[in-house]
Amino acid sequence: MNEIANIRTGEAQADSADPMPHSIEAEQQLLGAILTNNDIYDRVAQIITDKHFYDPVHARIFEVAAARIAKNNLASPVTLKAFLEDDEGLKELGGPAYLARLAGAAISAYAARDYAQMIYDMAIRRELISLGNNISTKAARVDVESEPKEQIVEAEQALYNLSEQGRTDTGFVSFLKAVTEAVQSANAAYERGGGLAGVSTGLIDLDKKLGGLHPSDLLILAGRPSMGKTSLATNIAFNVAKAYKKGKKPDGSEGAVEGGVVGFFSLEMSAEQLAARILSEASEVPSENIRRGDMTETEFRRFVEAAKTLEACPLFIDDTPALPISQLAARARRLKRTHGLDLLVIDYLQLCRGMSDNRVNEIAEISMGMKAIAKELNIPVMALSQLSRQVESRDDKRPQLSDLRESGSIEQDADVVMFVFREEYYVEREKPSDDKLDEMAAWQERMDKLHGKAEVIIGKQRHGPIGSVDLSFEGRFTRFGNLVQPWQQGGNDEY
Repeated sequence: MNEIANIRTGEAQADSADPMPHSIEAEQQLLGAILTNNDIYDRVAQIITDKHFYDPVHARIFEVAAARIAKNNLASPVTLKAFLEDDEGLKELGGPAYLARLAGAAISAYAARDYAQMIYDMAIRRELISLGNNISTKAARVDVESEPKEQIVEAEQALYNLSEQGRTDTGFVSFLKAVTEAVQSANAAYERGGGLAGVSTGLIDLDKKLGGLHPSDLLILAGRPSMGKTSLATNIAFNVAKAYKKGKKPDGSEGAVEGGVVGFFSLEMSAEQLAARILSEASEVPSENIRRGDMTETEFRRFVEAAKTLEACPLFIDDTPALPISQLAARARRLKRTHGLDLLVIDYLQLCRGMSDNRVNEIAEISMGMKAIAKELNIPVMALSQLSRQVESRDDKRPQLSDLRESGSIEQDADVVMFVFREEYYVEREKPSDDKLDEMAAWQERMDKLHGKAEVIIGKQRHGPIGSVDLSFEGRFTRFGNLVQPWQQGGNDEY
């Protein structure tokens, strides 16, 4: 064991000169145990990754061994030799013979988890030291552009990343690891019936077009006032929270296996108003009746029963107005840390605040910030957005990407841009006078065709097709639903 621990020339001196916590011996013992008995990898895989190793050569040995074991192939000094014999770092340690010495000096398997935990703890300590040094250096440097409040948010973000992922900065990721994650995502979609890799919206046709709401995606839901943006976002948030089931995910971690925990930043409406909308949809009592308290006994009973059912729904609402994007990110991190978070909804983007005095630059900062939240927390973020008035001046009122208000960066940062469009709203305002019978008949026929229908136009989708999705819309309950097509008229009420 002494021989293997001192393979590197001057390693003992390097250990004493380097103040960063680490244990080369623990790394060697763990790698040797894995190369001797591949079953040990399964015991330690949930504790450490290659990123937790102090020695970069050890990290590469662990990564290659893990990749082979994941494919049910043998990882031994002989099989790993082909993958690592050209590794410059390994050559310094004696080449492939170092792998054989690791396996030969390995202790029994019972201590493997303890060594893995020790390696993980050392890695976290190194990150904490590095993070503390950065915070200290920034705080000591008095700079007009670096406000203390911003420094606190940055420090909180870095600490959050460390507590969640065990590291503050991901840096480069090998293609091997990226491919593995892509295969796991495809496998999750396949196991769900070949449809969804992401969280289901509860709207069948929209799910088919989007493949669900994907982690790390920024989805923009835009529309003119009265189109039903907030209603659709609320419906999706409610559907996701209502379907929430906790269990073991394919990667072995605990989390949402169906639906998810939803965070809703309601910058326009109060939490009470938003809750009333959700209760209106769930109890099928018109929202204006709820607001006025004008309900029959049956409706009130339904309303109370719906409220009881929804008490346990993992839907969290923050109605603080004019939130800066940095605070919004900090609150989202806190929610994920305390309750979990699988979908974040922001109503709406233009009501957030940035640091810039220029409105276009401010919106660009906000949209980039929202995309950063999606990537950092690895969740879908759905942000609502207003459209410019130029829509109203066109004959065809269907929105386009160019109608997104105040900044082209929204279109650029978003992975998906969707528009809510209800033609019924515009046709209703074209009602002719009662004495024009022919025009009135044509208008009435058109209204009958459009009544209760809405359209979600997908103007941009980074990972899929664009196009339109037809939905039903019940204005009384502010509820969007799956639209039964003519060819489905056969009693299939669930569609």
